[in-house]
Amino acid sequence: MSEHVAVAPARRRGLADEVADRIRDAIFSGVYDLGAQLREVELSAAMGVSRGPVREALRLLEREGLVRCEWHRNTMVTTLSPEDVAELDSLRGALEDLAVRQVVAHASDEDLASIEKTADLMDRAVDEHEMVGLDIAFHDAVFEAARHRRLVEAWQSIRCQVHLFLLTRINVSTEGYLACIPREHRELVTALRARDTETALELFAAHRRHAFDLVTASTDPS
Repeated sequence: MSEHVAVAPARRRGLADEVADRIRDAIFSGVYDLGAQLREVELSAAMGVSRGPVREALRLLEREGLVRCEWHRNTMVTTLSPEDVAELDSLRGALEDLAVRQVVAHASDEDLASIEKTADLMDRAVDEHEMVGLDIAFHDAVFEAARHRRLVEAWQSIRCQVHLFLLTRINVSTEGYLACIPREHRELVTALRARDTETALELFAAHRRHAFDLVTASTDPS
């Protein structure tokens, strides 16, 4: 192999990335509901950009699992099927179990304080969409505290789809949601601070199971 291998110049973050950020934020904040159509013409007009960056942004979001693009049809915000929900739950559970074990074994006091700080913010959430965002931020902090680079990368690969799952959960029911989520996360923090692996694993599993059961019950044809 030649010592002088031609390498393409690195691309700077471009307009498509910014457009993707704005569409993603709009989905997560509830501006676009799950299953909503995303029309290139309307998006480009609303954001004051040409259709090219919008089209590229939608492809980026498709790779994240946030939207589904069909040939000659409008792009739609992803609606999770029962199979999607089951796969996400099982994969998230496997990743999170490892993260919890890593946090208990390796996290510093500063790491745990960062996790707790995120949980504390939940008491000030003004609506369900903000709470979902803080829920994701809490789990971001847990994975970061695990000090396991490949584990963090694995979480990042499903993070947006987990966010969709939590949006699905609040679409099913918001009864008691703003009150129960901060309490659940304070319990998770307490178990992590105590370095109590088994209790932490049980509480994280129960936290996931509550949302999973709620979503799957709503899609059960019986």
